[in-house]
Amino acid sequence: MTTLRRLPSAFRALFSCFLIVIGIGYLTALSLLFLVDIRPNEGAGKSLVEDISEQYHGLPRSTRLETALKGPMSTMASPDERNRIFKWIHSGATKRGYAAVVPIFKTNCVSCHNPQNNPSIPPLTSYDEVKQLVKTNTGEDIEELARVSHIHLFGISLIFMVTGVIFALSETPAWLRVTLVVIPYLTIIMDIGSWWLTKYLDPAFAYVVLIGGGAMGLALAAQIVIPLWEMWIDPLRAGLVAIGTKRRHGTE
Repeated sequence: MTTLRRLPSAFRALFSCFLIVIGIGYLTALSLLFLVDIRPNEGAGKSLVEDISEQYHGLPRSTRLETALKGPMSTMASPDERNRIFKWIHSGATKRGYAAVVPIFKTNCVSCHNPQNNPSIPPLTSYDEVKQLVKTNTGEDIEELARVSHIHLFGISLIFMVTGVIFALSETPAWLRVTLVVIPYLTIIMDIGSWWLTKYLDPAFAYVVLIGGGAMGLALAAQIVIPLWEMWIDPLRAGLVAIGTKRRHGTE
C-alpha cells in the first residue's frame, strides 16, 4: 500500500506545500474573526455567542444599524456620533431628523457603503437606503443565509476532500483515519446547520456553531500536522537514530 513515507519526493513536497498554505489560510481566517468579531464585541461587552445569536437570530428590540454600531462597526464613529444616530433611530428615524445625522454617514460610512466602491454591503448614501437598516433586526435574511451556506458547503467540503485524501495515506490506525476523514464533514453540517437553527428555532444554537467550528479546526489541524510529521519529521528522526546507532556500534 502506498503511504506518505513511500511517496516520491515531488509528491511529498507538493502535498506539504498545500497543507502548509491551507494551515496559514486557516490561521488568517481566525485572525480575521478576532479582528472583525471578537475584539469589537469585547469592547462592547458582548460575548462571541451573543454576537452569533444577534447575527443569525437578530434582536427583536433593536435594528441592524444599532447592532452594527454597537459591535463590529463601533470604531467607525465616535461615541457622541453613535449616540446621535441612536437618538435619531429611537425618535422614529424620520426623514426630517435625518438631516441632523447625515453628516455622520457622509464622513464615516459612505466611503465604503456605496454601490460604486462595494456593492456587496448595504449602501448608506441616502435616507431611503439608511431607512432599510433601521427596521427591526431579524438577523440575516434567508437569501443571504442561503448564499453564504452554499458557498461554505462547497468550498470547505472541497478543502477537506484534498486534505482528507492526503491524510488517508498516513500510517495511523485505520479507525483513526476513518474517524478524522468523516468528522470534518459532520462538523460542516453542524456548523452551518446551526446557523439556520439559531435563526429559526433558538438563539442557544449559537453554542453549537462554536462547537462545530472548534471541532472543524481541530480536525483540520490533525489532517495537516500528522501527514507533515510522517513525511518529514519522522523519517528525519529515524535517520538520526540510525546514524547514532551506527556510530555507537562503530566505537564498540
